Amino acid sequence: MPIPIVNSIASWFLKKRFHQIELFLKYPNEVQNELLLSLIDIAKDTEIGKKYDFASIKNYRTFSERIPIKNYDGWQDVIERSRKGESNIFWPSPIKWFAKSSGTTRAKSKFIPVSTESLEDCHYAAGKDLLCMYLNNNEDSQLFTGKSLRLGGSKELYKENGTAFGDLSAILIDNMPFWAEFSSTPSNKVSLMSDWEHKMQAIVDETINENVTSLAGVPSWMLVLLNNVLDTTGKQSLHDIWPNLEVYFHGGVSFAPYKDQYKKILPNTDFKYYEIYNASEGFFAIQDQNNSDELLLMLDYGIFYEFIPMDIYDTSEEKAIPLSDVKLNQNYAVIITTNAGLWRYKIGDTIRFTSLNPYKIKVSGRTRHHINVFGEELIIENAESALKKVCKRTKAEIVDFTAAPIFMEGKEKGAHEWLIEFKTPPKDILYFNELFDNALKALNSDYEAKRYNNITLNKPKINIAREHLFYDWLKQNNKLGGQHKIPRLSNTRVYIDELLSLNKHNL
Repeated sequence: MPIPIVNSIASWFLKKRFHQIELFLKYPNEVQNELLLSLIDIAKDTEIGKKYDFASIKNYRTFSERIPIKNYDGWQDVIERSRKGESNIFWPSPIKWFAKSSGTTRAKSKFIPVSTESLEDCHYAAGKDLLCMYLNNNEDSQLFTGKSLRLGGSKELYKENGTAFGDLSAILIDNMPFWAEFSSTPSNKVSLMSDWEHKMQAIVDETINENVTSLAGVPSWMLVLLNNVLDTTGKQSLHDIWPNLEVYFHGGVSFAPYKDQYKKILPNTDFKYYEIYNASEGFFAIQDQNNSDELLLMLDYGIFYEFIPMDIYDTSEEKAIPLSDVKLNQNYAVIITTNAGLWRYKIGDTIRFTSLNPYKIKVSGRTRHHINVFGEELIIENAESALKKVCKRTKAEIVDFTAAPIFMEGKEKGAHEWLIEFKTPPKDILYFNELFDNALKALNSDYEAKRYNNITLNKPKINIAREHLFYDWLKQNNKLGGQHKIPRLSNTRVYIDELLSLNKHNL
């Protein structure tokens, strides 16, 4: 079949879905309520369903009063039983796959259940919707005349007890229909290579002669790959290699620290960027308009949402609210109930709503990845916004960063210590630090109050990291590729002390 016909058929098929999306745009709370009752009914005869008497739950209020909110540590024991082959514990259909991700207090790694329903009705459905929205906004797109360069995790699937575990991307690739590989590059064989550094070169070798029309992957690792492509080909712009390249679908980490670097290697002004918000637990939100920094919360993927205001999170007053009760521009921790059997599960992310009709969000950070040692409530969004502003002012470029508190000792006041790897360092780091401190004050009133007359906090302390420090730290900890990322902010000094030691040792 000629490529233009394939392009037209695919576009027509995907645009049909847009009419279904309009249903939850018009009736968001009704769709969520109906979904919750459906999930409860489906799981009423599971072990969890009988324990909490799902059969008698007829509304959200009873559901919220009866079922406790838990993080992964609270779910670990039943998930381990499921991994060993037990069935019908928290979801009636067999759980064949577990997405492995970074660990928690109790466990080195998390193993997130992935059901057949969540695979089809959430993860794959979201991939189609992403294309649907993009095509709806760009009717002259030629996306399907070429291939999508996808960059997933670096781990293969491992099988035991009749179940399989690995990176979510490996699970998705392993279960894709055979024809899907024809529209993607690199091949599944290369995509699932476990050695990240060999895999990178293999991807370059396989993709430089393809007609790549789109990119998909985590910004930090995609940037490493694309720079390798430029080094191999000797080109300055990716458009010289892939002239039909039109869009980059990205997620996993904030795009803000990387945007200027992408614009340098993708200089065409009509090139598009589309953001997604997904995790091992599910696919949550999609950018639904060109040139937008808001994400549409997807309400019909088998995920029921609740939210905890961050000002009461992890306190005796902690209480979740449904979607219908959220307010604009407040920070919320996200709680999900899913079609893979996670019930009132804390995913560890924080978001804020930028629109209530329809429900649109921005990801603001992590419930654990913030600094609040001195009451300053510094979140990732603050840090990244401040760094972006100061980099623009000083013409600096950042590769990666992390920060942690300097704890009070005797009469010595506290501070924040930053370790920043620059691609282009500022000419004057002291001036950079002054601007950065002022930018944080402007963005965060709690930080500003603690910095007033150095009442609690001294000025930030900035250390310049050597080249490739963060990459080397990830490699040393077997965390290259995929969803692995540098912990940006922490209330402890565990990460920064390791990195500072590595930085000093290799100078």
